[in-house]
Amino acid sequence: MSLGSDRAKELCRLCADACEACAAECGQHQHDHCQQCAQACRACAEECRRMAG
Repeated sequence: MSLGSDRAKELCRLCADACEACAAECGQHQHDHCQQCAQACRACAEECRRMAG
């Protein structure tokens, strides 16, 4: 990103998609560690989307 890569935003969107998929899967399980994972993945997805602009 710091070098202005043409692929940086695409990579951030891909990361966000992966994090959202993980959050959706983990969010289906009621175990505390699954819910914590889902929450972390949602936060990561949000940041990745923000970076993608």
